[in-house]
Amino acid sequence: MNSFMCCFGERKTICRPRYEKSAILASETAFTVNEVEALYDMFKKLSSSIFDDGSIHKEEFLLALCGNRNNQNLFANRMFQLFDSNHDGVIEFSEFVLALSVFHPDAPQSEKVAFAFQIYDIRQTGFIEHGEVKEMIWALLDESDSILPDDTVEAIIYKTFEAADSKRDGKIDLEEWKEFVAHNPSLIKNMTVPYLKDFTRALPSFVLRSDTEVDTNNSIC
Repeated sequence: MNSFMCCFGERKTICRPRYEKSAILASETAFTVNEVEALYDMFKKLSSSIFDDGSIHKEEFLLALCGNRNNQNLFANRMFQLFDSNHDGVIEFSEFVLALSVFHPDAPQSEKVAFAFQIYDIRQTGFIEHGEVKEMIWALLDESDSILPDDTVEAIIYKTFEAADSKRDGKIDLEEWKEFVAHNPSLIKNMTVPYLKDFTRALPSFVLRSDTEVDTNNSIC
């Protein structure tokens, strides 16, 4: 899947967050205080790209992630839902930092695994089901302008569930997912964004990738 590049330029006037807030967020994430402050500069740039009201709206998120405020990509929309943890329709600064922290190289593996699970759990039932995997595969193929026959897609899904659904109940729960990832670590390789470590305002950009690619010969990975 193609990379999503979000570029943020320097602003002439830098609005720095209060140190206390930066310290609190740093204590709750993998970021340092300086990195949180750098993220705040990026957040202010992104949150003012369309509405300039101190929050990142969905259109602004899609514009940064996909280059199109009206993009209906399933992955991008699912990412917005996960960043917007209180589900109020916008992303606040603390939500922005907490979600990005999962992609930090020093973030716990368990957080990356759980976040990746949530991406696939589209209907938020606590399980990954056949239809959700199919929807995500089609979205990934569409985003990359790729085409696969429906029977090939079904074969990919079959192999995925054959390997991951150890309870044979037609769905994948979090524990099964953890075990599946343990045997297939490439599933979360894009849950780590190297640029998020030790960056400063001298590096005003980072890359977000999807957590998965489609392997037409095996399962999703």
